[in-house]
Amino acid sequence: MRMSRYILVGILFGMTLYKAEAVSWFRIYEMFKFQSFHMYGIILSAIVLGILVVQTIKRRHMHAVDGQEIKINDKDKHWPRYIIGGFIFGLGWALAGVCPGPMFILMGSGYTVFIVFLLAAMTGTFVYGALRSKLPH
Repeated sequence: MRMSRYILVGILFGMTLYKAEAVSWFRIYEMFKFQSFHMYGIILSAIVLGILVVQTIKRRHMHAVDGQEIKINDKDKHWPRYIIGGFIFGLGWALAGVCPGPMFILMGSGYTVFIVFLLAAMTGTFVYGALRSKLPH
């Protein structure tokens, strides 16, 4: 029963993304061809909201539900890892036409072909986990 609120928030978030056409292959295709601001507007608003929430948590020393203070560590300053990782993520997103989050939304909408993409994403995550200690980061 405790997880039900998280499931409810996930369902509402999925419905919002679906209705905003953020999971539409055509919207993603327009974004990568620089033909529409729609997806950039959604991503930019998420970045701004994320910055505001993180700064509020840090400055007000907010506490989690269990009473412990929320501690957000600063990011590592070695930028090549973010550039390379972002490039690989973006390449997969452009090839599949969907990033990992909306895969679940589209599967829930009846597009069962995304099971293949989900399996590919999980395989990539497994391979990264297996090779992580050997990678230069």
